[in-house]
Amino acid sequence: MTGRVNPREVKMSMKRNRGLMFWLGAICALPAFAQQAGQSARIHPALLQMNATETRSVIVMYAEESDTHASDRVEQRQGMRFRHNFSHVPSSAAELTLQEIEQVAQDPEVKMIAPDGQVKALGLDYGNQSVGAYQANSDGYAGAGIGVAFIDSGISYEDCDFKGCNVATRYGRELSFIKNLNGSTTAPDDGQDYYGHGTHVASIAGGSGTFSTSYVDQWNIYPWYWIHGVATGITVHSLRVLNSNGTGTDSSTIAAIDYAIENKAAMNLRVINMSIGRSFTTSYKVDPLCQAVEQAWKAGIVVVVAAGNEGRTNTDGNYGYGTITAPGNDPYVITVGAVNTFGSLDVSVHKVTSYSSKGPTAIDHIMKPDLVAPGDNIYGTQCLVYSNQACPIAADNRGNMVLDTDYANVGGPVGDNWYLRLSGTSMATPVISGTAALMIGKQPSLTPDQVKTRLMETAWRTNFVPSYVVTPVASGPSYTVYHDLFTIGAGEVNVMAALNSTITPATNLNAQSPGVTYNASLKILTIVPAANSVWTSSDWTGGSSIWGQVNSSTVNPVTGTNVMWGSNVMWGTNVMWGSNVMWGSTTETSPDATALTVMINGDK
Repeated sequence: MTGRVNPREVKMSMKRNRGLMFWLGAICALPAFAQQAGQSARIHPALLQMNATETRSVIVMYAEESDTHASDRVEQRQGMRFRHNFSHVPSSAAELTLQEIEQVAQDPEVKMIAPDGQVKALGLDYGNQSVGAYQANSDGYAGAGIGVAFIDSGISYEDCDFKGCNVATRYGRELSFIKNLNGSTTAPDDGQDYYGHGTHVASIAGGSGTFSTSYVDQWNIYPWYWIHGVATGITVHSLRVLNSNGTGTDSSTIAAIDYAIENKAAMNLRVINMSIGRSFTTSYKVDPLCQAVEQAWKAGIVVVVAAGNEGRTNTDGNYGYGTITAPGNDPYVITVGAVNTFGSLDVSVHKVTSYSSKGPTAIDHIMKPDLVAPGDNIYGTQCLVYSNQACPIAADNRGNMVLDTDYANVGGPVGDNWYLRLSGTSMATPVISGTAALMIGKQPSLTPDQVKTRLMETAWRTNFVPSYVVTPVASGPSYTVYHDLFTIGAGEVNVMAALNSTITPATNLNAQSPGVTYNASLKILTIVPAANSVWTSSDWTGGSSIWGQVNSSTVNPVTGTNVMWGSNVMWGTNVMWGSNVMWGSTTETSPDATALTVMINGDK
């Protein structure tokens, strides 16, 4: 594409898809079912409910991470051929009956058999600018040439953010893993966005903002504000796993991750953005998505994941706590919650949104999210399937299209064909991905753990008020948001501070998010760092400045008086995470119906 059609000639399909509310990226809250006595520990409980004649899509996980031939041996011993064996993730995708599942589960090299779950999209009032991204751009930081893979619904070929319209091409690989787990580039099974979520996400991370520059002067649109991504020099790679309804599968997602690991050198791939997620019912240690992202992290790729949009869930009186979605529940990855900037560049005005999922993670009780970033009513590039056809999210939600007059002086009819407002932790995630690319562009030797450490150590965490009340819909329910460590994590990203940080933990240390235990009677949290953690290293004081004193020899009780937030933190009251329901292993929750409209309505 060498140019974009006149926006006044764009005819957007306004046919409303009846399934939109199902698409909108609200992931089911995190249930945790205890396995019944007598059931195999290697078979996910949901699979044991199958009838004898049923065949299910499953993920077979192997015990030995370093051996890529485990799948071949298991297939040979069991006399089966699986649908797809992944090269770098110790798993296979297969179609099995219950009898075959029980047979394969007995193999000594099989770690777990899980359902091939469904992943979904989780879906700028000065958002990027307010956290320092525009300043970084002005200072010459752009993440030039750093490869960032978006495992999402694709990236539009027609938006001019990454190629065309006098823009230097920054579009790299484009594949779909929806129908072919080896990857396909043949339309319509290619990397093109047929939904609209992935394009919006990618533009936040690295869009050039062509349609808020002088390029649109030709249509009598004269921008006074440039809407661009965090890292305007990155190379974007579209690894499509979500269909035109915004849904996908574990196997497609794992295939995309496997491809990314295999081709990381050729793609100069340093960051993976996953603004997608799903519920989970087992520990991250046996969850196929979590184990896949761990392999990418260990391969030297920073993995940034949305926390989820279930912060309003209160099915069990949990007030949104314990609702982080997978794979954001994995301690390796950077898990991101969403902030509402209220249109202000002053971070003291910023507040975490009511829908942003909160920690600790169900089952494993990992401290999440790791960071928060602007994610409410974020301006991003509209997706076009073709030059005259909008993607479903835009076509079905014209009220979210951004008027030209929001960012430009207009000498003719006012249009709304360039940008779209969306909300969710999906929109916050690429802010962190773009920041990570800037950091790596400045210092290419940084490891994923060093990137995570710098981001968390330099985040703003004293700017939040103790709590606030939000009513997203007039005459609707109100939600109280407490700015505690399970809501803001280490704090709100500070792009310039992260870029200028010189903290460099030794490469043998990891930045895994700590575990946490809770004494209900004393209302005291105890941080449980991983072995060889940066948070317990004597070389620097990072753990102390984030969560209070963290000692490598003894786990440390954390109260409201010895962490950075001090008295601003709410601790163990009976209306929040102090409830015992959050700390068991069999908590079962379901999504709040209001969360289904998060991506379109946000907290406005």
